Amino acid sequence: MNRRPRSRVLLLLDGGIAAVMLAVALTVLLAPGTPPASAGGTAAAAGLAAAQASCLLWIRRRPGYALAVAALAGVGLEVLCPPLGWLGLVNVPLAYVARLRPPRFSLVALGLLLVPTPWELVTGGWRDLLFAVTALGLGWTLGELQRGHFQRRHDRQRQVLARERERISRELHDVVAHHVAVIAVQAAAAEDVFDAHPERARAALGAINTAARSALTELRAMLHALATDDGTDPDGPQPGLAQLDALADAVRAVGLEVTMDRDTGGADLPGGVQLSAYRIVQESLTNALRHSHATRADVSVRYGDGVLSLAVVDDGSGPPRRAGTGAGRGIVGMRERARLLGGTLEAGPLPAGGFRVAARLPVAAAQ
Repeated sequence: MNRRPRSRVLLLLDGGIAAVMLAVALTVLLAPGTPPASAGGTAAAAGLAAAQASCLLWIRRRPGYALAVAALAGVGLEVLCPPLGWLGLVNVPLAYVARLRPPRFSLVALGLLLVPTPWELVTGGWRDLLFAVTALGLGWTLGELQRGHFQRRHDRQRQVLARERERISRELHDVVAHHVAVIAVQAAAAEDVFDAHPERARAALGAINTAARSALTELRAMLHALATDDGTDPDGPQPGLAQLDALADAVRAVGLEVTMDRDTGGADLPGGVQLSAYRIVQESLTNALRHSHATRADVSVRYGDGVLSLAVVDDGSGPPRRAGTGAGRGIVGMRERARLLGGTLEAGPLPAGGFRVAARLPVAAAQ
């Protein structure tokens, strides 16, 4: 999900919580026997409750200012309608602040809201004081728990990306090393025949030029990854599009029916692009087997207009898939592979059932 749709979802979520918050406040305000007694006071309290609830619509951008506005509105609510609780429903914006900011910030906000709570002993009693302290404490605790959960999830995602970048770097290292080896061999051959067979020397120099350009392309992609060499370079040549049929056969052997539709128009694609395409298809089929109980998967690989397009669609009905763990594979790893090549990857369930992974890997820009 890209940034703009996600922002829209968060705005709808915040708007829903604000609506619930306002509805609770109005329910208390309009209850029989609840102050204020005058229609003007009730209207003013309703306006303050609306202002306090509306802070949730922009609290993610300015948490401190939003909480300050909510607290000021709560002061008016405390005067006009004490049954609403300490400063109205300010514990809800406080929970947001604890969710969005570290404890060194949110604890200060909590302390500032707790300092005047003894006023409840004047207007109410010990029960009101206990309720005010408990409500603020629960609001802060809920927000802090959510912040901690998000931070742990973010740290796990960063670990997944780091491991995947290491793996990509090792694989691209082999691709670049192959091109450099070709350069060395052709250079030696050109030197041997330079005088006696100039046409063969010219052909060797052409091969060097091609290999050097390919090596630079792969190296450019590799430098995007923050690699750490752990001495576990994979053995053997790295796979590419030519190995997709063998991959499909291996998956069929364990019970998943796979159809392969591959059309690259005979284009000689860079090794790094082919490698990433193979890994994305491999991981998509693995996820179909492990997580969604799929019985069929359709793979499409197309090249045109300088872009290699991949699509893997299965008929699975399992639970929603999350980023992989362990070796760093999963949707996060696939998306990182596409990003390092300047491409995009989308993954998600289909309305009619099943799961779809679609990637676009630019080739023309890398050549």
